[in-house]
Amino acid sequence: MAESDAYVDHPLLTPEFIERRLYQIQLAGTARNGHTLVCLPTGLGKTTVSLLVTAERLHEIGGKSLFLAPTKPLVEQQAEFYRDALTIPDDEIVVFTGEVRPDDRAALWDDATIIIATPQVVENDLVGNRISLADVTHLTFDECHRGTGDYAYVYIAGRYHADAQQPLVTAMSASPGGTKEDIQIICENLGLDTVEVMTEDDADVDEYTYETDIEWKRIDLPQEILDMRDGINEVIEDRLEKLRELGVTKATSPDISQKQLNKIGAELRKLMDNDQSEGYKGMSMHAEIMKLRRAVTLVETQSVESVRRYFERQKNAARSSGASKASQRLIAEPKVQEAMRAAEAYDDLHPKFSQTRILLAETLGINDGDRVIVFTESRDTAEALTDFLSQNFHVRRFVGQGDKEGSDGMTQTEQKETLDAFRAGEFEVLVSTSVAEEGLDVPEVDLVLFYEPVPTAIRSIQRKGRTGRQDKGRVVVLLANDTRDEAYFWISRRREKEMESELRKLKGVAEEVEEELEAPQSALDQFDGEAAESTKATNGGVEQATAEATQSTGGDQPGLTDYGTAEDDEEATEPVDSGDVSDDDTESTEDEGIVATAKSDDEDSVEIVADQRELDSTVARDLSTRDGIHTRLETLAVGDYVLSDRVAVERKSVSDFLDTLTGGDRSMFEQVGDLTRNYSRPIVIIEGTDLYGSRNVHPNAIRGAVASLAVDFNASVLRTEDESETADLLETLAKREQQTRERAVSVHGEKQAKTRAEQQEYVVSSIADIGPVTARALLDYFGTVEAVMTARKEDLRDVTGVGEVTADTIREIVGSDYS
Repeated sequence: MAESDAYVDHPLLTPEFIERRLYQIQLAGTARNGHTLVCLPTGLGKTTVSLLVTAERLHEIGGKSLFLAPTKPLVEQQAEFYRDALTIPDDEIVVFTGEVRPDDRAALWDDATIIIATPQVVENDLVGNRISLADVTHLTFDECHRGTGDYAYVYIAGRYHADAQQPLVTAMSASPGGTKEDIQIICENLGLDTVEVMTEDDADVDEYTYETDIEWKRIDLPQEILDMRDGINEVIEDRLEKLRELGVTKATSPDISQKQLNKIGAELRKLMDNDQSEGYKGMSMHAEIMKLRRAVTLVETQSVESVRRYFERQKNAARSSGASKASQRLIAEPKVQEAMRAAEAYDDLHPKFSQTRILLAETLGINDGDRVIVFTESRDTAEALTDFLSQNFHVRRFVGQGDKEGSDGMTQTEQKETLDAFRAGEFEVLVSTSVAEEGLDVPEVDLVLFYEPVPTAIRSIQRKGRTGRQDKGRVVVLLANDTRDEAYFWISRRREKEMESELRKLKGVAEEVEEELEAPQSALDQFDGEAAESTKATNGGVEQATAEATQSTGGDQPGLTDYGTAEDDEEATEPVDSGDVSDDDTESTEDEGIVATAKSDDEDSVEIVADQRELDSTVARDLSTRDGIHTRLETLAVGDYVLSDRVAVERKSVSDFLDTLTGGDRSMFEQVGDLTRNYSRPIVIIEGTDLYGSRNVHPNAIRGAVASLAVDFNASVLRTEDESETADLLETLAKREQQTRERAVSVHGEKQAKTRAEQQEYVVSSIADIGPVTARALLDYFGTVEAVMTARKEDLRDVTGVGEVTADTIREIVGSDYS
């Protein structure tokens, strides 16, 4: 083969950069003809398949390409690859993450040819009508197995099929799901009609894969650790026995499954719904069991250090104002205290630590290896392992960006610098949590070490994909005998075999799956109101381009000749008609900054302004897809939604609302106070069911809070069952205000100066992290802030809602020396 034949030749590809691999070209040839799910083992170039499709689409019909990846490090990595692989100017390949200001993103979008982004950012910009998908001619979903439930991929896919004039979707994953049904759900959610699966058994793929050995290292735990575990398990048995006496379970074994615990919770909620006190007591014990099970998992499978940190956090939680009875009872339990003392006194290492060091010494020393990745579920363990292994090896940790319970996360820059240094060989051991599992181009490693078995097949396959790419790889899983590791081991093996079996079966029944998908997916592409034709080409909305592609492929190897000589490419560059896009659709894309959607943008549309932080729910997303609704995102100083110049809404879930009454959320009444001062028709929506039964809060306290909102704050309090009903209510209110009352939307709210009483409540409620209800009770009882501050512990306890813990904390905060 001539040297030039070893690389893919295309006008938009950097010469001699993309290696010519038959299976990638075949997959790209299929993916350019329809909305396609590409299943390919980790490390074999799924991104290259998408790149080839992007190059062809941009060359044939122009427009933009959007590539979505679930994490910021992955976005940066893919952007670097695209800039190296394509002849498109670097400044036309832009990155969208949360670190880029929304207004800057809107401007960058207009000038970009390729956008590589996290899905949450694109979702936000779509809900806020900052960008348009109208001229996006290729959309890629990387790690598409995430495309379920409320994940942003699902919303973006729906908008893309509705908004784009000539849509084409490529979805990629090494592990799309454990069953045929799982894979079909992803296809339906993302609007896919073609499934292409290649496994390591395929001849073309096998050439680029190597055997990966999986070894299971069984470890016996020392008696001291077993004693800690057994002491905690005795408390679990005691709590289960009490639940058995309530008649909600027959199980008393500490090895009870999560599924069984969920059933117990359901039975307890039934008792609570009937206002039976046993239900509240039982739910508190249920919460204890959940906390204790976590402690057992940590001591068995992680490290004594991780369980010590866990207990420390539980102690702090139990001491805080508004602490649950479950937390307080847990810390007071003698056997738990004994386990806590044992964890503090234990001065030896968990045996997994020493086994990890042995395996690293074998790989990096005896076998002269270069790199190792150690995966663990616990950030506490990752930090402890990094410190321990650093005594003998060059080690760095790799964790997510969020700060969690006293553990600092890593910034995007720190993550990138760490991976770059690992690739460059500046250190030899990467200790990572799950953040490095998906798609990151981590360099070839000699060993992937699982600190614990992973109970899901998807994650197991992702982790093993870090080795065996260029040479024979090794995977070792540490397993503590007679612990939860055993259960995870069997679950992982079963699910992984199921997935492998399903993928192989999927290859054989791909046509059957596509037939099942074809009918529901056809509706997604009828955004112009016309019936879609039954061909896959029509589903892509690019009939002529697809017809040319079909003619150019040789049947047996679809798409091969698309990436041939320059002469072949020139023949394919004739202008392509836009097909059956109607005049109405064309006109709807001309307004700058407004998303072209299936809905009309006429004078009857209403505007709803949503706070940026409301994107944690589905309400704003739901509203953005509705006919006649124009959503706008802003960082609101007051309220969550603005519906007119006089109506603003504060939305609270049942859980958030009840936190107000237990001290968890001091800002509720302050927020509604600001709302009342800025809007003449303030509304509070309490969303969710079981307001009077989901927590151990007396119904009269809940009624009192609702009454206070209505009487003291002049707010209308409305109830909805779920996010969908909240969206329905907001739409109705907005239409009533803007269409019936002809009122305009005006965002004029700001946090105004508090009244003297509000300032007094604020000062008292900040003393010990207590809530506004307790603050009012203290002020009503003592009369002044000064009297509250100087009150004796005994007098504080006479106030309704103030217990011994809160009284102690107030005296400690007020009376202690500042240092």
